[in-house]
Amino acid sequence: MDKTPDISEHVEWFRNSAPYIHAHRGKTVVVLFGGEAVENECFHHLINDIALLGSLGVRLVLVHGARPQIERQLETLDIDSEFADGLRITTADAMPGVEQAAGQVRMIIESKLSMGLPNTPMAHASVRVVSGNFVTARPYGVRGGVDYCQTGNVRSVDAEAIEQHLNQGNMVLASPIGYSPTGEIFNLRAEDVATDIAIALHADKLIFVMETIGVINGEGGLLRQLNLPQAEQWYKNHGQGNKQINEQEVRDTQSHLDNAAHACRGGVRRVHLVSRNIDGSLLLELYTRDGIGTLVTADNYEGLRTATIDDIGGILELIMPLEQLGALVKRSREQLELDIHNFTVIERDGMIIACAALFCFEAEKACELACLAVHPDYQQHGRGNELMQHIEWQARKQHMEEMYTLTTQTMHWFIERGFSESSPEDLPMKKKELYNYQRKSKVLRKRLG
Repeated sequence: MDKTPDISEHVEWFRNSAPYIHAHRGKTVVVLFGGEAVENECFHHLINDIALLGSLGVRLVLVHGARPQIERQLETLDIDSEFADGLRITTADAMPGVEQAAGQVRMIIESKLSMGLPNTPMAHASVRVVSGNFVTARPYGVRGGVDYCQTGNVRSVDAEAIEQHLNQGNMVLASPIGYSPTGEIFNLRAEDVATDIAIALHADKLIFVMETIGVINGEGGLLRQLNLPQAEQWYKNHGQGNKQINEQEVRDTQSHLDNAAHACRGGVRRVHLVSRNIDGSLLLELYTRDGIGTLVTADNYEGLRTATIDDIGGILELIMPLEQLGALVKRSREQLELDIHNFTVIERDGMIIACAALFCFEAEKACELACLAVHPDYQQHGRGNELMQHIEWQARKQHMEEMYTLTTQTMHWFIERGFSESSPEDLPMKKKELYNYQRKSKVLRKRLG
């Protein structure tokens, strides 16, 4: 007897992904993947996912690498590949092989995106792909006594031309090739091309599709979130002597992280690093709550950290006006000293501009989001929302299943972010014993599981 398929999980996943579908529609996303991905037998899955992103309204710029294809082409031409500091020295003899390899990869990608066979994910997709001379390059030059010949750097990006194509509903494809105003052709690092395009477009996201299992720590565990210093010091803290990945993978990971940090400093708000070895990693990263890869961001997280005893003065100065308005429960310095390890703050130029506290109740697997405050000058820049997301991430990390918050004046703000009205009777036991019925705070609850 045939078994009736259980579709409830599929329906639930689709419903949960709806907020992210709305959030990413109309956003500009730059995606980098290497030539290794193009040669992999599962490349059609990645292409299908990219086409799906486009159909969901994401404005896509794709940047491809061509390292293995170039190696093979140069071997065919009997030209030795020379490297210095991990960068290919592209001689005049090698350049035609580089051009041919990059051109072949570009055509393979375009052909895959043009497929529309019935009974496939690409059926009726109608993807329009545009390539062009969007990148102006200059020679890398002579460094450390080494002449890199026709290896180049990105000089500028024609962001206006790319924007025009994106506005017309086209997907833009860029190769690791650049052209100079004098007509020279240069071999570029694909990571640099993707990074500089993302910066020039003020892209909402830059995604590196990695060849490794992801950005991991020394024990092989995935690092979910990194600020800029953590990204730039990954090799020192996690890569050096890491037995989970080989030396080449360590170098590639740190290279991606360096580019991610550069992109964030250039104005790209979010850089995601996901593994190609996870089927559907693009979709899982963008359309699930926790994602599947590593997020690098400079915006507010650069100054986001656990509070210390030295922050008490700044926190008091921040929350005092809200206490006077009755929006927050008054906290004494002594109480703050006892609870300071529960607080997270955002610091900007030495000033505490936002804070929030997390109190966990292990028995009920529940927690409280408390004392969320943002300086008035920064309330229009998403600090509160991102701080709350960080607190939720902390709660899930501690295996909390429910989050509560008490509010007198900002109930709608929390409801818009997934909370629903509850009752004081539903609070964890220790919190319920402290509930002030005279204050009549609204109790809001949010499921984290």
